[in-house]
Amino acid sequence: MVMAALHRLLEGLAHGPACVVEVESTQGSVPRERGAWMAVCADGPVGTIGGGRLEFDAIAEARRRLAGEGGPQVLRFALGPSLGQCCGGVVFLRFTVAGPHDRAALAQRLAPPCMPVALFGAGHVGHALVRVLAPLPFALAWIDSRDSVFPTDAPAGVACEHSDPVHAAVPSLAASSQVLVMSFSHAEDLDVVAACLLRQRERGDLPFIGLIGSRTKWATFSHRLAARGFAPHELAWVTSPIGLPGIEGKEPEVIAVSVAAQLLALRGAAAVSPAPSEARNEAGSQPG
Repeated sequence: MVMAALHRLLEGLAHGPACVVEVESTQGSVPRERGAWMAVCADGPVGTIGGGRLEFDAIAEARRRLAGEGGPQVLRFALGPSLGQCCGGVVFLRFTVAGPHDRAALAQRLAPPCMPVALFGAGHVGHALVRVLAPLPFALAWIDSRDSVFPTDAPAGVACEHSDPVHAAVPSLAASSQVLVMSFSHAEDLDVVAACLLRQRERGDLPFIGLIGSRTKWATFSHRLAARGFAPHELAWVTSPIGLPGIEGKEPEVIAVSVAAQLLALRGAAAVSPAPSEARNEAGSQPG
């Protein structure tokens, strides 16, 4: 929820100062990593540095700073002896009172690196997936050939793009985009996948191409893509069905959570292979 917390902080600064609390450094076992943050705004805290007594005391300290009391910018918190948290490590917290003029600097400093994601399709699963992905560290481009299907209140940070034909948007995708294909039409899905494979052939910069659907759908697509001149090793760049294996259910919300978890796993990996094994195309099925 880092992105959602950041948006709340930046909006809150328009109504008054906030005290930003950042994990400066750590020793031993601690609840959050260096760089984690929270802020105490006029309407309450946003974000988290791990909860528990540490966060309780940090909020109290932040409120003292907002009341005009001074003190060292960085404070040491021993979790075990003084706070009674079983982690037992030590956390150094930096306290910074910020105002409206600090919005740009905070947005740059606190925003996590965002993985670019291109979502083709604004159907039921697409809408559910956007709701799950929007608060997470992804830069989301949402693309559909139907201009009227996007919500008027799309989440902050989601770029809605009308493209007709929809596959015409593929050449302009951000480099290293994780592509998710789930349009309302199998014909559109096929064209998008073909355009992604062509770009991957030419540039090699789409590390993940995910297609929603069943094994039967992928078998049909494989034959049609082969007829368009794509080799078996190129077809192996496609992951279908998408989502983590073992998560059952075809409801849009279930698929959305499964796909979001898969993207988070890809983001956390040290390296993402551009050629997933054929075994990933054999497990499970989805609507479409």
